[in-house]
Amino acid sequence: FQDIQGDVYEMLLSEIATAGKNGQFRTPRHIIKLMADLVQPQLGHKIADPACGSGGFLLGAYQYIVTQLAINAGSNDLKPDEDGFVRTSVAAAFDEKRQAILQASLFGYDIDSTMVRLGLMNLMMHGIDEPNIDYKDTLSKSYNEEGEYDIVMANPPFTGSIDKGDINEDLTLSTTKTELLFVENLYRLLKKGGTACVIVPQGVLFGSGTPFRTLRQMLLERCDLNAVITMPSGVFKPYAGVSTAILLFTKVWGPKDKVTQPATEHVWFYEMQRDGYSLDDKRTKQEGYGDLQDIVTKYHSRNPETDTDRAQKCFMVPRAEIADEKNNYDLSLSRYKQDVFEEVEYEAPRVILERLLKEEVGEVQDADLARVQSGIVRELLELRGMIE
Repeated sequence: FQDIQGDVYEMLLSEIATAGKNGQFRTPRHIIKLMADLVQPQLGHKIADPACGSGGFLLGAYQYIVTQLAINAGSNDLKPDEDGFVRTSVAAAFDEKRQAILQASLFGYDIDSTMVRLGLMNLMMHGIDEPNIDYKDTLSKSYNEEGEYDIVMANPPFTGSIDKGDINEDLTLSTTKTELLFVENLYRLLKKGGTACVIVPQGVLFGSGTPFRTLRQMLLERCDLNAVITMPSGVFKPYAGVSTAILLFTKVWGPKDKVTQPATEHVWFYEMQRDGYSLDDKRTKQEGYGDLQDIVTKYHSRNPETDTDRAQKCFMVPRAEIADEKNNYDLSLSRYKQDVFEEVEYEAPRVILERLLKEEVGEVQDADLARVQSGIVRELLELRGMIE
């Protein structure tokens, strides 16, 4: 029953989802499941979302942990959902100690009080009795947590800015753009060795301004930037048509540490082309899983020795190449992908015209064609005369 009431609430959330007043959009559930499978949260990890909205990422982490514990306990009746992910929310079989650890592991914050209430209800409907979701602006001076979390997952607002005087002094990027500040904030919130998985507009990957470049340099030098996964522009339709990407990084050096060796050696790039749904405003479920399961499999088996073919969907690029003078810390997949041009042979124009004439009038001798009054036939005959 717990799973059913939670699913009903999720369905209602999806029906009322609209673009928020602060530029936030509801993250598709299959993208949340994908990101949870990439970071693989474990029981005892302290997990946060500093722009949690309706609590989707916290719920995604919770369901991943519960499912893995159920599988480890011998549950064999769990089957993949329509996106290929195995999930359950039912934690009833847990002892009180595990349940307490899990409930004390999830922390969410948002500046929209309506979203905070929706998030609290969402987690409660899925069996989390006392969710830790608070009304807080994690970019502001009033929020001073740092180095707290093992995992941070987020889809922060794509657009927007914050008053310069309100920005937390520990955020060092000289910008008021929230899409940049949130990524730096995720880095600040992580423990050393902690991992972040965040959705960003693709402009973050190649923006030419100093704050953009500084952020990318920080991700490559102070963090191990594990993956850049570009997503097609339809993923957030009908609410936004912007092209987005998933960044996955592990904190190695703290903000005040002297970097003696850049933390990233290679970055894994993947070009998602399909997510299992149509990329128009209807977002209709399509057959299969799109690239979702392929991303999970290939990410966890990535190897810089073998993932070298840049004509493929995924490949690895050395940090030194990304940081060189030519690329200047650009993280656009298209900058490193090798274009493949296939030679295509076309039929001769006369052969095409003869086939079109046959489709219009059937098998007719040339002498009889002149008597056909159809405008299309006359124009085809005129074209044929021009190329003879």
